[in-house]
Amino acid sequence: MMIEELRGALLLSQLSPEQLERVARRAARLRLEDGQLLFSQGDPSDRFYLVLSGQVRLFRLSPDGAEKVIEIAGAGETFAEALMFLNAPRYPVCAAALGPTELIGMDARDFARMMRESVDTCMVVLGALSQRLRGLVREIDNLTLHSATSRFASYLVLHRPSGGQVVELDARKGVIASRLSIKPETFSRIEKDLSERGIIAVQGMRVRLLKVEVLEQLAGLGDYRELMAMPCESGASL
Repeated sequence: MMIEELRGALLLSQLSPEQLERVARRAARLRLEDGQLLFSQGDPSDRFYLVLSGQVRLFRLSPDGAEKVIEIAGAGETFAEALMFLNAPRYPVCAAALGPTELIGMDARDFARMMRESVDTCMVVLGALSQRLRGLVREIDNLTLHSATSRFASYLVLHRPSGGQVVELDARKGVIASRLSIKPETFSRIEKDLSERGIIAVQGMRVRLLKVEVLEQLAGLGDYRELMAMPCESGASL
């Protein structure tokens, strides 16, 4: 059972049956409750993780105790794997569950030894890490080159189901706001503005995209000024 779960992860999908068995022998299944801490910033990094169900919030703490969400890892995703390449690594972030979560924790040191034994395995892992890096570069561009409204619109467009118009928010709004580097009150203000202008309709954790083209334009331009000239539409609802 665990071997099949491991094979479902991009990072591990190309491993041989023997390699998957080796990983599974040294792996541990973990279950976390909502808000439970998996590890803290600065803890020794001896494992990396695969999320089987639920979500894990990866965040950093500032000296004054403020949280900045770096990433939200969902089912099928791995995290903390890049640290296996460092000497005496420590986790640069904290990790905590967003709701009940099940994970597999894998032995990072033994996995690194396995990669040194196989060039093919090493290339597969580096390819998966390169995809993650490209995603992070896109996020940096989004954070530095786009406005808060553009980042909000991008989030909705990227999380839109294929052919659908309803986005189910995958985390609490405060967590999403931190992930987008937006203050919670700014997040609420943008949500209210777009709702009043008939671009979206919000009901709890469900957001209906009423004008996808406008959201795509906002996501691409990062400019909210043109939208201000649009007439408000009342009565928008799910």
